Amino acid sequence: MVQFRKTSILVVDDEKAIRDFIRKNLEIRDFFVLTAENGEEALNLFVNHNVDLVILDIMMPIMDGLATTRKIRQISTVPIIILTALGEETDKIPAFNLGADDYLSKPFGIGELLARIRAVLRRTRWSQPPTKEGEIEIGDIKVDFASHTVYKQNQIVNLTPTEFNLLVFLMENSGNTLTHNVILQHVWGPEYGDEPEYLRVYIGHLRQKIEKDPKKPEYILTERGIGYKFTLK
Repeated sequence: MVQFRKTSILVVDDEKAIRDFIRKNLEIRDFFVLTAENGEEALNLFVNHNVDLVILDIMMPIMDGLATTRKIRQISTVPIIILTALGEETDKIPAFNLGADDYLSKPFGIGELLARIRAVLRRTRWSQPPTKEGEIEIGDIKVDFASHTVYKQNQIVNLTPTEFNLLVFLMENSGNTLTHNVILQHVWGPEYGDEPEYLRVYIGHLRQKIEKDPKKPEYILTERGIGYKFTLK
């Protein structure tokens, strides 16, 4: 009989009550859960276990969440959900720029946490078979759907799954202005729609990777107050 490995989640928070709340609720839903109370302890666990997702508090002693995110991103692309108190929400953009995938504001309910976990795992995994075949090419940017590969001037561009899906959605709707809400719900999932800061960060990442001059983009244009449009000037 084939045995399937449980999804492994590392929960990092200096508050024991929060660690226990998340752990108990995830374990009864058949996740395997590891816990740590600071970033240093978390990194030791991370390098010695096969972790599928990290849930990480920002404010912690010894090594905070931003430093921990930076360290994890040096060795892994594992998805990271950061936890912030309401007064710390300005930390979420630095966390995204360091490579975090999502955030939750404290306090949160288990339903909201589970929805974010499922959404992050869904969009950050290449394990799903391609839903499209063939290629799409605009200017010197080409996407091969079967291999999840993007080329710029025939050179491979390394994108994360979320960056790939965002680029594909923009290219498939080339010439059309897509609103923030439409992009978020299509790429991030139906749980999203009011997180324009996600788009600002990921659009910035894409521009760094595909534009000749990210400050003067030729492909991904901003429609101020509305959304974004993929085009070729």
